[in-house]
Order: sequence, then structure tokens, then C-alpha cells
Amino acid sequence: MTNVYIDADLTDEERRARLYAGDIFLFSPTPASLELVALGRRMIEEAFAPHDPRTIHRHKSPAEVAEILAVVKPAFIHHPEAKRILPMIMAERGVDLDKLYFDVPRLRSAYPSHFLSSGIAYAFHPHRDTWYSAPQCQLNWWLPIYPVDPNNGMGFYPRYFDAPIANNSEIYNYYEWNTKSRASAAAHVANDTRQQPKPQAPVEGVSQRYIAPPGGIILFSGAQLHETVPNTTDVARYSIDFRTVHLDDVSAKRGAPNVDAKSTGTTMRDYLRASDLSKLPEELVALYDDGSATPDKVLYFGDRLAAGGDQGM
Repeated sequence: MTNVYIDADLTDEERRARLYAGDIFLFSPTPASLELVALGRRMIEEAFAPHDPRTIHRHKSPAEVAEILAVVKPAFIHHPEAKRILPMIMAERGVDLDKLYFDVPRLRSAYPSHFLSSGIAYAFHPHRDTWYSAPQCQLNWWLPIYPVDPNNGMGFYPRYFDAPIANNSEIYNYYEWNTKSRASAAAHVANDTRQQPKPQAPVEGVSQRYIAPPGGIILFSGAQLHETVPNTTDVARYSIDFRTVHLDDVSAKRGAPNVDAKSTGTTMRDYLRASDLSKLPEELVALYDDGSATPDKVLYFGDRLAAGGDQGM
């Protein structure tokens, strides 16, 4: 059974253990999380000015919006203020910054389903991040920029946390995706032809939806089966997310159970230490690599991938 904790007063170690068991945490806004959200809001409002980003679909075509996102999303990913703020959010949650590694934050968008739901604004089907080469110890932090609605946010299928579902994650190799598919996101406007891991059987039940205020945080394991809720409202949803791993769990190969992930490669080279922005030691990355990395395919997303933005939740 999945438990949902709201502003729970647990140590970081206790919280990680609960997350690896399938629980979900919700946190109220804090000064640092509100600062990160304000940065994202300012950037998208400047990008879509003079229009409200939430109703930009009433003023521009899907291709025009995709073109703007192709500029503003990478700009946010690589904004130096984001790397300054993320460790502050971790410190507010009682995390040891010398042991905490994070990847770059992504600016996400979900437009009304009839408008734009592919490419750089991809509306994610039910999936686990572990189908996309994430380690079992990855934790996902998700923050809405504006108020969200159950019909334009995220959905979870907790019953599948420890139960497998047929999927084709074996088609996904992280290095291949980085070198061949990520940078073309903005080109997929009408539909997205890039092959991605998906369930190969019906997902039973209706997704559970949790609502956080702007700057609030939904924290969950990357092994949770989750989705972009089809946006049936008439406003766009914008959010920020980033992922973390803890050094102790990385070295001990501790994390959520792997019930069905078959992807290859690893995202471990994406993470930066919160205290000094150094990378995970290569000897620890080697614990997760599978020999599919070659020098021409390895991209350090935190500081080398400057084009194409990113899509998703």
C-alpha cells in the first residue's frame, strides 16, 4: 500500500527508505522552492509576452509555441541561478549536500490535449523513469509554477510500484537517445515518431492525482508508474522537475525494487553534487554502466547538452 505524507517530519534517511518502498511525499512551498518557481515563471512570461503563457494556445500555433519552447527550455535548464537554488531546496529538506547529487532542472509544459502534446511538449504516457535508464535510487522532485488542476497535472498508478507490467523498455538506450533523439524534440509538433518505452498491456484503473500549490513539491521514486494527465482544461500547465540520488544509496546499490525495467545505459553521469557541482566518481558510475557507453555517445547533460530542451512532465 502506498502512503502519502504531507510535510512529514522525517530524517532524509527515513524519507528515502519510505520512497523506495513506494510512498509519496508532498511538501508546502518554501523560500527556495518559491524562488525557483519565480525564475521559471519569469522566463516563460518573458518568452510569451505580451500573452499569458497559460492561454498562449489561443494566440499562437503549435509550431510557434514549439519554437519558443525550444529556446526557453534549454535556457532554463542551463540557467546558473537554477544550480544555485537547487541545493537550497535540498538543505531546506534536511539533506546532506555533500552526499546529494542532482541533475539539471527541467521546465515542463502540458497544453490542452487538442493543441500540443508531442515533441518538446510531450505528454507522457504511463511510464517509470527506470524504463529510461534511471537508477533504482533516483528520486523525482516536481513543482508546479502556477496552480494546477487534477485534469492537467500528474497521475500515479501506485498499485504497479511492486507489480510488473508488460513494457518495451528494452528498446531504450540512454546514450542512443542523447545522441539521436533528444535534440530533435522541437521538430515533433503534430506527432512524435521517436520510439519510447511504453506499456505493452492495458494499465488498469484510474491514476491517482495529488495537488501541490505553486512552489509546493511532490516527491516520489523514479520507479513509480506515472503519467502526464491528458489536459482537458483550457489552460496550459507549467512545472519544474529535477531528480536526485544519494551517495550512500548509489554506492550500496540501494533503491526501489526493479520489477520490469530493461533499458540500457545509465543517467548516472548527469548528476552534480549539491555542495560543489562535481560529478559522481566514475568508479560509482561504473557500478551502473553496462558497456554500451562509448566516448562519442556519452553526454554530460549538466553542462554539455545545450540544445533541444527536454520534454515530459
